[in-house]
Order: sequence, then C-alpha cells, then structure tokens
Amino acid sequence: MPTILHFADAHIDMANHGRHDPQSGLPIRVMDYLKSLDTIVDAAINEKVDLVIFAGDAYKDRSPAPTFQREWGRRIMRLSHAGIPTLLLIGNHDLSPALGRAHALESFDTLEVPYVRVLDRPAFLGPGELFDLPLQVLALPWISRTGYLAQLDAPASDLGEVYAEIEALLTGLIQGWLDEADPSLPTVLTAHASVAGASYGGERTVMLGSDLVLPGSLVKDPRLDYVALGHIHKPQDLNPNNHPPVIYPGSIERVDWGECKDDKFFIVAHVERGQTEVEWRKLTGIRPFIDRRLRLESQENVSNNLRAVLPPPGELEGAIVRLTLEYPRDWEALIDEAALQEHAARAFEFHLIRRPLMETRIRLPEDQAIGSLTPLELLDLYWRDKFSDEDLPALMKLAGEVIEDSTHEG
Repeated sequence: MPTILHFADAHIDMANHGRHDPQSGLPIRVMDYLKSLDTIVDAAINEKVDLVIFAGDAYKDRSPAPTFQREWGRRIMRLSHAGIPTLLLIGNHDLSPALGRAHALESFDTLEVPYVRVLDRPAFLGPGELFDLPLQVLALPWISRTGYLAQLDAPASDLGEVYAEIEALLTGLIQGWLDEADPSLPTVLTAHASVAGASYGGERTVMLGSDLVLPGSLVKDPRLDYVALGHIHKPQDLNPNNHPPVIYPGSIERVDWGECKDDKFFIVAHVERGQTEVEWRKLTGIRPFIDRRLRLESQENVSNNLRAVLPPPGELEGAIVRLTLEYPRDWEALIDEAALQEHAARAFEFHLIRRPLMETRIRLPEDQAIGSLTPLELLDLYWRDKFSDEDLPALMKLAGEVIEDSTHEG
C-alpha cells in the first residue's frame, strides 16, 4: 500500500503583509509560508512516505525572485537527498505567459535533480517512471488557454466553446488512460484545475484569468483510487464517504482575508486498489487573521465601542487585524485611531479601513424616465453610487443570472 503525501498552493512569496526578519532578510510573512513547508517536508522524511505530490503553484506569480527560488529549492532538495520521489505539478502561477519561456520550476528538470520530476504537460506515469512504486499516476498540470489556442491556431472569440473543446479533449485523454491502466495497481489522478462543485476560498484574488472547470464525473471515476488536486485554496473532499477521495488540501498558509477562518492542511493518503485511507494533517502555528466590522449608530462612547469590537490585546498578539468602520462622514473627528493602534500594538499588523457614509440621491439623466430603464440598468445606476468600478462587473453578472433564472421560473 503506497503512502502519498499530497499538498498544494504553497505561494511561498506572498509577502503582502508585515516587515522583514533582520537575521535572514526574508519577509516575515514568507517565513510563515516556509515554516508550513518545512513541516510538510519534515513529515515526508520522518514518515518515509513513498511519494510526494505537489499539485501546483509554488509561488504567487510566474517570475519569482531568486531568493524565493532558493528557499523553495532548499526544501525540495531535502526530499531529493532523502530519496523520496517527488512530483511537482505546474500550476497557473508557475507557468510563463509567453510560449517557449521557462516556467518557474524548470530548473529541477534542467539540472536533472534526482527523485524529482516536474510535470508541465499531461502524462500517464507507470511504475517504471515512478521509481518502481506499485502505482500509476495520471497528471494534468494547468492547461493554458493561450497555449492551447496557439497550438491549434484557433480564434479566442468564444471562450465557452474553447473551454468545452479543452474539456472534451481532457476527458477523452483521461478515459483513454484509465482504459489502458493496469487494474491490479492503484491509480492516482493529480490535477491543478477547478472541478465542478468545488467551493472557492479567498484565492479569487490570486487566480489569473478565467478557469477551465473539469466535470465532477471525471474525477469521481471509481477506477481512480485517489485524486490529488490543487488550485482552490479551501480544503475539501469533493467525494466525501465515497471512493475515490477527491481532495483539495488547500493552501499551506492564509493567503488573504478570504481565508481568515480556514484551517490549513496537507494530506497523507494510504492508497490501495478500491480502498484508500486519508489523513488530514492540520498545520499548526498558522498566523491568525482577525477581521471585524462595525457601523457606528451613535456618537456616544465611540472609542469604547471601537475597542469592544476587537478582541483583547492578548488575543491580537502576532495576528493580522482588520477593522472596517462605517460611519457618517461628519463623525470623522470622533474616531481616535491612535487609541485603536495602541489597543492593537501587539498585533503583527493592524489596518483600519474607514468607510465614511454620505447620503446621496441617484439622479437620472434629464432625457430618461425611470419606466424606460430595465431592472439591470436601474441596478447599474444604484450600484455605481455604492460600489467601486472593479466590483461592478461581477455584481452585474450575478444580477443578470438571478433575473434570468427568475424569468425562466416565471
């Protein structure tokens, strides 16, 4: 029974908060990610797992600084020196946007690092390509829409049609591999992709471009014995209490506020034909994110109300803290930010987001009557006064879908 350690979405250079460590020179937030990565590598070595699968996105972007490449390389080399076979799947953040350019993990292939294999294109690996492990691995790295269109010399006019074509191609590929697979050996699928039915976490702020979505039926095929996914940061099993386990372990640290309540994990899976045991290993010492919101309704005891919405100072120690405050604009002088900063002095970072409110009246153009506007046009007028321009497209798209659904139901 091969034992696999599966993790994904390391994003080790997400230095979007805090200061630098004076000894190492590294951003302290990067050190948080590296601490989790060290925990994962230590577990693989100490427990002598048979295979490590990293399901993509080592970095936050496609051009990591040499310092961050060095720190990632040190951890992967520890696995290599321990003789642990390691598969590195290419994710969307690892892939260069230009055809022919090296991806972020190319050096491991170029230098032919022992026991490390980089998967930058779909592959079916048998025991002979897995250091004689009694195992089969089907691998789907991130599929670049741009690269696919360039290879086929196809227009990008209909994105939905392009994704449907890619989905059909991948489905046929996986089904063909499963038909060829040795039925006596455990079979693992690893993919860096979105799967239908998955719940998204906060990585929407990190993802690049639109997604190809794989059908749930593809990854839940009973001929598979474990499905090791990456790309979505929220930990989840898409096939609970059924075979095969279809698992996103999630990111190894909290990437942004969308993940402030998420625990972080890696997976140890004991893979057997028709029966796989999965252990969710919770990563400890994850830096807390504390997100609070308050709308001032009275001018009385403003400072006390602000402090009361935050945890006590001892609970803020080492945390990244955000307080979003809504209040009438003419109450600005009542907000004592210095007192809040003092209350949160033991936090790693404290952010006060001010949102002063103004009473506004939406005015229609002189040549328009309200009855001449569609519901979507009225919503657009209303929302332009309430939300930023970057939020409007998503809101309008969602509103259009709701209106369309209600119209069909009517």
